[in-house]
Amino acid sequence: MSKPHSHSGARGALLGAVLALSAAIGAAGAHETVKPLFQQALPNVPGKTFTTVIVDFPPGVEAVPHRHGDAFVYAYVLSGVVRSQLEGEPVKTYQAGQFWSEPPGAHHLATVNASATAPARLLVTFVADTGVALKVDDAPAAAH
Repeated sequence: MSKPHSHSGARGALLGAVLALSAAIGAAGAHETVKPLFQQALPNVPGKTFTTVIVDFPPGVEAVPHRHGDAFVYAYVLSGVVRSQLEGEPVKTYQAGQFWSEPPGAHHLATVNASATAPARLLVTFVADTGVALKVDDAPAAAH
């Protein structure tokens, strides 16, 4: 029989992680939105946390190139069509029901809603070091 446990601490940590993720997105000028779903420390993997969020991309919106630190990332397309590219790989297009994963340290060069008229929605799951930012945008390129 499992014992009851509180999610209030996990919710607070999730809120903090999502606010950091949202701040990174907002600072970059992109317009995707992040909605927290679940966060839980992994009891059998000390120092690691499992986090799940929904990311909504309005038509034509592209995320700034970024990394997810040492997190393992799984992205599942709930609706719409998304183009994604990791460094060293070709651009790939994913439709609703398809997914990709990103190994720890991957450089995500592109995440783009491929439609100019329809939104796209992702379910994104992270297994990351507890307490670290889930997304770090690349620094803006210097103007020439």
